[in-house]
Amino acid sequence: MSDLDLPAWSEPFVGERGGLDRLAPLGCIDRAWAFGGVDGSGVTVAVIDSGVERAHPAVGGRLVESVCVEPGDDEPIVVDDPEAIDVVGHGTACAGIIHGLAPGADIISVRVLGPDNRGRGAIFAAGLEWAISHGAAVVNLSLSSKSEAMFGTFHDLADRAYFANVLLVCAANNVPAPSFPSLFASVISVAAHDVADPWTWFYNPRPPVEFGAYGVDVPVAWKGGARLVATGNSFAAPHIAGLAALIRAKHPAATPFEVKAILAATATGARPEG
Repeated sequence: MSDLDLPAWSEPFVGERGGLDRLAPLGCIDRAWAFGGVDGSGVTVAVIDSGVERAHPAVGGRLVESVCVEPGDDEPIVVDDPEAIDVVGHGTACAGIIHGLAPGADIISVRVLGPDNRGRGAIFAAGLEWAISHGAAVVNLSLSSKSEAMFGTFHDLADRAYFANVLLVCAANNVPAPSFPSLFASVISVAAHDVADPWTWFYNPRPPVEFGAYGVDVPVAWKGGARLVATGNSFAAPHIAGLAALIRAKHPAATPFEVKAILAATATGARPEG
């Protein structure tokens, strides 16, 4: 069976979670060691989405750069977005969640989606490529591409991010088919659970989707300074991105592989050996 034949969670973790309890092999790691005493300062998180509304209170003034990817004559181009708008609200929701967990982290907005919350795979890929090369330590991807033609492009970008020490946090696909880059092993893939606590996350030792985070009935920021309650893997991923920002602030030398291992070791239900 290939990786593409394996199921991906598109429904929230609701109900029985006994199968997620396990003995963690990294017994010396706890949350205090992982991210105690830090607020994400010194870490930059890129949000590739529908934009981030700079003035929204939930973003806390931490948006330091905003760009937009537009079609070009031959290939997409990245241009400055000085007004820092969000054409939907989705990206602001993700940024607000990240800021709530890691208030000291800087945020970069890379707008690749239109007012219908959809976008072309090539635009998405260009935005991801830009984020990898422009100082992001963590990239939140609450979107995916189901285009088989884009498989190779996103696989290459996921590898480039990994070897450039850039951590990709991807929401699991919400469509009944493979989507990318959430299914690639080098990324942190996330689905939603229904525990109303940002500090509760689960590790699933049977991938392709490895982590579950708060994503059901989540109070989120939205376009126009608004707030609403939303559900989806899109809102689970930034919880893990915020935690990853804290870990990278506490342990600047930690690689993407090591950050993933720390998240697994400190997940809810993990018990040290011995």
